[in-house]
Amino acid sequence: MKKIVIHIFHADESSLGAGSHVSERIRQVMQERGVNLEVYIFGPAQKALLNPDLQDYNATIDGLIAAGVPVFTCLNTAKALEAEASLEQRGLKLAYARDKFVEYALEGATVMSF
Repeated sequence: MKKIVIHIFHADESSLGAGSHVSERIRQVMQERGVNLEVYIFGPAQKALLNPDLQDYNATIDGLIAAGVPVFTCLNTAKALEAEASLEQRGLKLAYARDKFVEYALEGATVMSF
């Protein structure tokens, strides 16, 4: 089955909104379209996960996790932010960016960045 990865990096309102909402829209049709969905949040967008003022973004990410979509975030960045435990408690998976991006390449996944 083909994998689609939504990579959310930028923390501007448009990138956070588009990346999270496109992820949710793909989740809604992934079964009927025969694709797997994964989300990888990195850099400034990862820091935005810790900002309670970004309610729409965070609620959408939490909804994806609740629906069973694997949502990964960078282990190095989590360590730097001292946020490993809080991110894991929300259900985010921690993995080094280098490892996930190599994995995506080897799998032939389609990666879309926001």
